[in-house]
Amino acid sequence: MSNLDHYRNIGIFAHVDAGKTTTTERILKLTGMIHKIGEVHDGESTTDFMEQEAERGITIQSAAVSCFWKNHRFNVIDTPGHVDFTVEVYRSLKVLDGGIGVFCGSGGVEPQSETNWRYANESEVARLIFVNKLDRMGADFFRVVDQVKNVLGANPLVMTLPIGIEDDFTGVVDVLTKKAYIWDDSGEPENYEITDVPADMLDQLEEYHEMLVETAVEQDDDLMEAYMEGEMPSIEDLKRCIRKGTRDLAFFPTFCGSAFKNKGMQLVLDGVVDYLPSPTEVDPQPLTDKETGEPTGEVATVSVDEPFRALAFKIMDDRFGALTFIRIYSGKLNKGDTVLNSATGKTERIGRMVEMQADDRNELSSAQAGDIIAVVGMKNVQTGHTLCDVKHECTLEAMIFPEPVISIAVAPKDKGSSEKLGVALGKMVAEDPSFQVETDEDSGETILKGMGELHLDIKVDILKRTFGIELVVGAPQVAYRETITQPIEDSYTHKKQSGGSGQFGKIDYRIKPGEVASGFKFTSTVVGGNVPKEFFPAIEKGFASMMEQGPLAGFPVLDVEVELYDGGFHAVDSSAIAFEIAAKGAFRQSMPKAGPQLLEPIMKVDVFTPDDNVGDVIGDLNRRRGMIKDQEAGAMGVRIKADVPLSEMFGYIGHLRTITSGRGQFSMEFSHYSACPANVAEKVIAEVKERNAKK
Repeated sequence: MSNLDHYRNIGIFAHVDAGKTTTTERILKLTGMIHKIGEVHDGESTTDFMEQEAERGITIQSAAVSCFWKNHRFNVIDTPGHVDFTVEVYRSLKVLDGGIGVFCGSGGVEPQSETNWRYANESEVARLIFVNKLDRMGADFFRVVDQVKNVLGANPLVMTLPIGIEDDFTGVVDVLTKKAYIWDDSGEPENYEITDVPADMLDQLEEYHEMLVETAVEQDDDLMEAYMEGEMPSIEDLKRCIRKGTRDLAFFPTFCGSAFKNKGMQLVLDGVVDYLPSPTEVDPQPLTDKETGEPTGEVATVSVDEPFRALAFKIMDDRFGALTFIRIYSGKLNKGDTVLNSATGKTERIGRMVEMQADDRNELSSAQAGDIIAVVGMKNVQTGHTLCDVKHECTLEAMIFPEPVISIAVAPKDKGSSEKLGVALGKMVAEDPSFQVETDEDSGETILKGMGELHLDIKVDILKRTFGIELVVGAPQVAYRETITQPIEDSYTHKKQSGGSGQFGKIDYRIKPGEVASGFKFTSTVVGGNVPKEFFPAIEKGFASMMEQGPLAGFPVLDVEVELYDGGFHAVDSSAIAFEIAAKGAFRQSMPKAGPQLLEPIMKVDVFTPDDNVGDVIGDLNRRRGMIKDQEAGAMGVRIKADVPLSEMFGYIGHLRTITSGRGQFSMEFSHYSACPANVAEKVIAEVKERNAKK
């Protein structure tokens, strides 16, 4: 068995185009895993092996690769930067012990970097920072370091300084050892020499070296005292302190370079070995109660001697069959073992296990705590399921995925493909938990729901190319919701007499608007037994089942409180079903009187625009009913943050490119639901009625 101290499970995450995939390529080249470097802009990189990824030059799925550096084993996951695929980042962070946040030397801290950084903070993942693309026009390492402080509120610890900038970028200075690493122009990562620091950088180096030592010794009181008395700590002691501070998220070691030009990457890999935690050094995953999802107080200690516990974090269908990616937290797994899926209660036999090298694979006969591997051909395992030892059932903390905000209706062009479509969609939903599919019962249409236009666009593309199904695609639909604005007190009686035993249930109730994001809440203040207690659950169930379809246009209802305060029952004719029907009737009777209101999803939009086009972009966002929240001037242009209704954002990227001559970028994510203006609400309700009439 291998030594867990020599494992590093790391992810690479950043904004679109900051250079994550290129950085991954360089890591593979330096560690001898690939011999020819594939470039993203040629559509040939190793980890972007889907057709859609190669074409668009973006990463869609997180790809896992294993490699070795200085006797340490790296499991690297290259995650997507695009906001529509943040679920991939989120689930990757769940199973990683450390990460490298890549920032573009000229773009700096971009919108998506903030979202990913926030996810990593929530997951408490230790990170290094790599400021990439210092050979680009407008690159400025120190500006990016300031942005990390001000925008992300993080504490960057500068480990390397750039020698030269833009076209003159030749290498880096290691602040810790005070040595310069200079590369020649051959583009080969191995062609560098270690020399003395250029004379004009000595003052700057001293300043950063002092900052580094002062920050590091704060992690060790004895060293700090010695340093105060004028004693310089050794490089070993400093590394130990930096490692501790990195693990405790006190600061983030910050490196610089150019992945594309192969400059500065070795120091980043050394940083991974020196400062990022091994699987045994991170807080173990908590075990949770299967029914409630609450922590039980126990943890999955990372050790080979513990019972087997693993989390399935990704499912992928490729040319070799269905792959289930698992992170093993404790114990070991051998080919032929039988494991229990605690979510379904069923057992699975482990057939083939493979270690992934992007789209290549090595067969394994066993794996152990700390490993990230893929198992071929598992039947009933979904993302977030726990696999464990049959004798020691447990559940690891599950993953929570965001709700989709946009949907499209699709139908196969030829009727014969509908069965094929069902099978394909089943596979795709298993792979991507933020993608949902439902069938409209009235029209029989298939509705695809996702995180954004690009997300659904790619799904339709995959159905066409991978599964050979041509689709007719309807216009995108927004996931509206409904709520009420006024409290109402009302009474409803359900009685039915038709020979034999009848049905009787009377309820007196109050319905009022609830707190924002509180969902549906039911309380009872009945005294004196006018409605027996055993009927309360049936009344609650009746109201809750009606929340799926609101009174205005049949959208789900949010944030409503129902209080049952009185009622009446019949000794023979009252039953749970009678009270459930009464509650449903009460909902239909009272909701239209409680000032129902349509809510629309509001997106947090982050637009980057050159200085010349700021006025046009703001004017355009205002026309789209946007509320401008903030603008920040940067070296390359201005970032505008706004809240804009999703319904106004369709096709925005094309429009933004037109206004900004192709230089504008934007990202958006769901923020909250807010009341629709009356004219918009009327239009939406009319459209829904028209659609229903056609059915």
